[in-house]
Amino acid sequence: NNTLHIKALSFCGNNSTAYSVKNGVLNNPCFVDALNLVPHVFLLFITFPILFIGIFSSWKLLLIFHICYGMIQVVMGTNHLHLFMPAFMGFVAATTSVVYYHNIETSNFPKLLLVLFIYWVLAFITKSIKLWKFAEDKGAAQYLRLYITALLVILYGLLMAVEINVIRVRKYVFFANPQKVKPPEDLQDLGVRFLQPFVNLLSKATYWWMNPLIIGAHKRPIELKKIGKLPIAMRALTNYLRLKDAYEDQRVSTWKPSPSIWRSMYRAFGRPILLSSTFRYLADLLGFAGPLCISRIVQQLNSEKDVTHFENYHMSSYELLQNSSILAVLLFLALILQRTFLQASYYVTIETGINMRGALLAMIYNKILRLSTSNMSMGEMTLGQINNLVAIETNQLMWFLFLCPNLWAMPVQIVMGIILLRHFMGSSALVGAAVIVLLAPVQYLIATKLADTQKITLEHSTDRVKKTTEILKGIKLLKLYAWENIFCDSVEETRGKELTSLRTFAFYTSMSIFMNAAIPIAAVLATFVTYHILNKEGPSPSQAFAALSLFHILVTPLFLLSTVVRFAVKALVTGGSFTWGNNLLTLSDINIRIPTGQLTMIVGQVGCGKSSLLLAMLGEMQAIEGGVYWKRPRPDGGIELRTFLLCDNSANHRATVKNRNSVAYAAQKSWLLNATVEENITFGSPFNKQRYKAVIDACSLQPDIDLLPFGDQTEIGERGINLSGGQRQRICVARALYQNTNIVFLDDPFSALDIHLSDHLMQEGILKFLQDDKRTVVLVTHKLQYLIHADWIIAMKDGTVLREGTLKDIQTHDIELYDHWKTLMNRQDQGLEKVRYKSDSQTTLERKTLRRAFYSREAKNQIDDEDEEEEAEEEDDDNFSTTTNRRSKIPWKVCWCYLSSGGFFMVFLMIFSKLLKHSVIVAIDYWLANWTSKINNSDSYYLLVFIILCAAGITLCLITSLTVEFLGLSAATNLHHNLLNKIIHAPIRFFDITPLGQILNRFSADTNIIDQHIPSTLESLTRSTLLCLSGIGVIASITPIFLVALVPLAVAFYFIQKYFRVASKDLQDLDDSTQLPLLCHFSETAEGLTTIRAFRHEARFKQRMLELTDTNNTAYLFLSAANRWLEVRTDYLGAVIVLAAAAASIWSFHYGLHPGGLVGLGLTYALTVTNYLNWVVRNLADLEVQMAAVKKVNSFLSTESENYEGSMDASQVPENWPQDGEIKIQGLCVRYDPMLKPVLKHVNAYIKPGQKVGICGRTGSGKSSLSLAFFNMVDIFEGKIIIDGIDICKLPLQTLRSRLSIILQDPVLFSGSIRFNLDPEKMCTDDRLWEALEIAQLKNMVKALPGGLDAVVTEGGENFSVGQRQLFCLARAFVRKSSIFIMDEATASIDMATVLIMFVFCVVPVCLQHRVHTILTADLVIVMKRGNIMEYDKPETLLEQEDGMFASFVKADM
Repeated sequence: NNTLHIKALSFCGNNSTAYSVKNGVLNNPCFVDALNLVPHVFLLFITFPILFIGIFSSWKLLLIFHICYGMIQVVMGTNHLHLFMPAFMGFVAATTSVVYYHNIETSNFPKLLLVLFIYWVLAFITKSIKLWKFAEDKGAAQYLRLYITALLVILYGLLMAVEINVIRVRKYVFFANPQKVKPPEDLQDLGVRFLQPFVNLLSKATYWWMNPLIIGAHKRPIELKKIGKLPIAMRALTNYLRLKDAYEDQRVSTWKPSPSIWRSMYRAFGRPILLSSTFRYLADLLGFAGPLCISRIVQQLNSEKDVTHFENYHMSSYELLQNSSILAVLLFLALILQRTFLQASYYVTIETGINMRGALLAMIYNKILRLSTSNMSMGEMTLGQINNLVAIETNQLMWFLFLCPNLWAMPVQIVMGIILLRHFMGSSALVGAAVIVLLAPVQYLIATKLADTQKITLEHSTDRVKKTTEILKGIKLLKLYAWENIFCDSVEETRGKELTSLRTFAFYTSMSIFMNAAIPIAAVLATFVTYHILNKEGPSPSQAFAALSLFHILVTPLFLLSTVVRFAVKALVTGGSFTWGNNLLTLSDINIRIPTGQLTMIVGQVGCGKSSLLLAMLGEMQAIEGGVYWKRPRPDGGIELRTFLLCDNSANHRATVKNRNSVAYAAQKSWLLNATVEENITFGSPFNKQRYKAVIDACSLQPDIDLLPFGDQTEIGERGINLSGGQRQRICVARALYQNTNIVFLDDPFSALDIHLSDHLMQEGILKFLQDDKRTVVLVTHKLQYLIHADWIIAMKDGTVLREGTLKDIQTHDIELYDHWKTLMNRQDQGLEKVRYKSDSQTTLERKTLRRAFYSREAKNQIDDEDEEEEAEEEDDDNFSTTTNRRSKIPWKVCWCYLSSGGFFMVFLMIFSKLLKHSVIVAIDYWLANWTSKINNSDSYYLLVFIILCAAGITLCLITSLTVEFLGLSAATNLHHNLLNKIIHAPIRFFDITPLGQILNRFSADTNIIDQHIPSTLESLTRSTLLCLSGIGVIASITPIFLVALVPLAVAFYFIQKYFRVASKDLQDLDDSTQLPLLCHFSETAEGLTTIRAFRHEARFKQRMLELTDTNNTAYLFLSAANRWLEVRTDYLGAVIVLAAAAASIWSFHYGLHPGGLVGLGLTYALTVTNYLNWVVRNLADLEVQMAAVKKVNSFLSTESENYEGSMDASQVPENWPQDGEIKIQGLCVRYDPMLKPVLKHVNAYIKPGQKVGICGRTGSGKSSLSLAFFNMVDIFEGKIIIDGIDICKLPLQTLRSRLSIILQDPVLFSGSIRFNLDPEKMCTDDRLWEALEIAQLKNMVKALPGGLDAVVTEGGENFSVGQRQLFCLARAFVRKSSIFIMDEATASIDMATVLIMFVFCVVPVCLQHRVHTILTADLVIVMKRGNIMEYDKPETLLEQEDGMFASFVKADM
């Protein structure tokens, strides 16, 4: 009882009159305050046990209540606790109610809301009583408490009214049958995981719903299935329909001008942008609370000590804002609200931008599906333009939308800032503002120059990657001819141009960073110098630090304004790119019919309109007159074209095609999807095993499928790039055959096939498979020998039908045409005899190429699979914490490797200049604090030192910005140089086991990241980190007690950044990996438009595009939400830092530990920490992702190079070696890798000078390995090869390989000139080059070309036939005039006459062949099997052994 009596006395005070109730209970202020305490205590006692079951029981809560009670008494130092206790408990209760409501909502148990309803009713009643008692006091109108109490009454009343309405509608408390409320349609779909639109306000503001995903990322990487699907309102289809409706509304409107994409976008997506702008305005206005509060706090502290009232005292609004502690709390709340509104603005614009991008992509895709064939073929719309629209221009519009609120928010922010500066600093502020405004155009100019330089850099980068690709594709040839260094120099030359452009880019980037850092210093300097000149004294601390904060606020919008304006200009240009129709007469006077269920062939010369006729029947061309009619005695029965005039034009006016259903169509140019072989053939049709096998056999695809690593489940790559032309063509024909349609169009399906495959396809595929089903087949062909199989023939010439009918009709009625065909058929037959053996080799060559293409990938996959298994085992063994540590660990070793690549001097200069710069900036602000705190601050000495420090700061800003960028440039230069040299000098085995795409990625994507992204990220990271550290250091030096609050904040920050970095990396990977399939789908669709429309598969492809768009948008939205999750938390941490710094500063000032100027300095730095805290984490996460590029490049730098030196010096080798060409092979054992089995086992042979040797054997017998051994390209681990008395293993590789000649099986040409391809070393005269061309039978052809020897060779020699390319390779070998000449199955595309010439002009030709008839004229034949020599003698001697291997080969080859 005594304790309770003491507590009661403490609550109401020591005066006994405080407990008097003579005038009525409600007239006792202490009783009214105690009454107001009741609802809060009720809520806490009821909700705490529910929220923390098992943690807090009621008696424990009572104990905590007593402890809090005592703490308030001690802290406030008063016995009138009724003045503070209700407000404190009200704050605790309000916080608890929010948490309680959130938990009830997530657990979906609304009956528990009854507790909150009772609380709001009690609180409304008690606050109303208090307001009533206040109102009775006549002088209460001047007191702040009256207005606060009135506001609380209104708030509790609203909450009570809302809950009453919910009870009325839901009937969930007092009613027997509560109303069941279904969740939104999106939440009924368990696949929707993006919950931002559906969660409560608290979770929306703080992204609390993201916690499980971000924290869970440590245990398991985030995968696509984890992020699920998009809500319906955010899907591409929904937004496309919204945009389309907005566009159509404009079209039907009569009084408005022509429809505009901009107006449509505003109608569809304008409201969210207005909401975002509102949030942005609120955030910007709240942003000025910082300078205002700092000014008032410093002014108040300097003017007089704060007066604390602990009696029954009522404060006015003015007095409240004079209290420094209250101002600190207001600053904290303003920061919390500002950052919440700012993040909300960012989120709304990003969500709207993504929605708009999805709609635009769908709109572009629909437009592409309606494009005419001529739009693509005539170059009006190219693949590059489409990719540009999809990948760049839609993104530019999206980014413009992201930055849109800045366009109208920033001018207001700038004007407000200048007004406040004028208020604090008078006219001198205008000088500082003028500095910022005048330098803004310079920033815009720099930004424009940066964009221009980036374009030039991209051009050089593309050229370099193209050259690198050529080198890697022809690396075997380069090594065999010892040309690595020549081509390496060529790449280095292009890289030099790229680096020159990168230097300019680095310079402009440095200037941009410098301007951003130096402008605030320059503005402050100009302002304070002017102020000193005008007023003959320095500013006060409150003026100085308020101005300093305002200048920092002003710089950001002015810096961003230039970027926003640039994006606005780009977006305006882009908006005009979304509107895409030459009227060249192609076909005229066409009147034909296609008979039902028969084979119709269309023949004619190249360019006569055969393919155009097929396209016309498919409705792909504009009809000037007439139309296409599809008869319907049976589905898709026959076709008739009447009075047809056609020209290529816009898709909106394509030929009128009536009653057309799906047509199976194989285009002349093969088109494949980036999918499996099976998916390419079935093409969306149901899988039928029997039908599928029949189609595979008809198209001779089984041998090719058997070579693929995963059979017909192998993905064959974008546009079928890892298949030959013939293989692509046969898959396209198989697709047409497999489809269950009554009409099949085949446009020249034999063009890329050899005669054997053509015959098989004709017999088994067309005549048997299609004709047996009585399908209507229209075949365009140049193979006139197949005309005898046609039921109907259409002969075309110059866009008109020359003749139609059966072959017999034409023979009877047009003898001249028939005789012409007969002559052509005879020529074709003669040509077939010549190429029959050659074409067989072509198919064999295609299949060997396919096997090699997938061999390296299969080997790599095997290695990757093993690595994954090992990692999986490790993860199983590891516990959660170990996995977390591994995924959240920062790659310090890789960072150091990158920095050391830039040079130790540059690293030292960067670190030293950065530290010095930030020290000088701190010194500037510290000097300003001391100067302004002086009572007599008119001394010009302070101004002079301030000017010197500012000048030093500006200079150091320039130096640091330059050092970071040029450190990055130095690192990029060294890493690329080392990478190129390592790769180009790597052993050939490296290229066998490493996929080409993987190597190319190091030179393209990874090099681009190292060149352009890492330096700017590194600069931003070091700057933001040092700003935060210097800010915390300054605050701690002013008020050491701040360090107490810093410890828990640092722990919280550590865990936030740790969780975020891992999740961010996963989400960035998902965003990147989901973007590529989307771009590929657009490219594939544009290339295969005719096929897609012929099959009537537009809807399927459109659906696929929508799925890919939604998947990519989901990844991007989650990444954006993760960024908001981070920023909200770091911003709130920053606000707590400001509150802690303010509280510590005020407390220290009251104890006289430092002047008021230092309080202003501490608070200004605390605000800086708030601004840059999230950038530390964001930049750290970005740098971690980007450092993966350095890690990948480093992994290649550890590759061992070939031993180019040898034990002999190049000067010891005779100049004319090898002169005779004597070859001794003694016990030769060869392997490709020490870990692999030998491919040659104890081979012994002797080749006399001048002998012509033929080596034959089946695939894998060791022929090619022996040829590589002559060039020391493989590991000779035992035995030796002696040429003219010198062991080749002792020779320098450059010397050895430059003295021998070889022609490889695959002809390799490089882009450039014919001269460059024959003699890249530039050592031969023109006469010698012409002589080599004459030997290779190319002289006349080259002379006829424009430029002769300087005629252009396109990439891969695509402007020459395969045979011509092989002959160029032959001429290249002759240019060298080596006495030893090796041909590795190089006669596949060369006729016999040329083969004989090879034997005549070489001293020691060694010919490796499958086709043994080409080596019958050799002096010596070596037959190999499994790395051993089985037969070794003259060909005639070996032929006498009828049961011998050579004899059996010859018989099989006849």
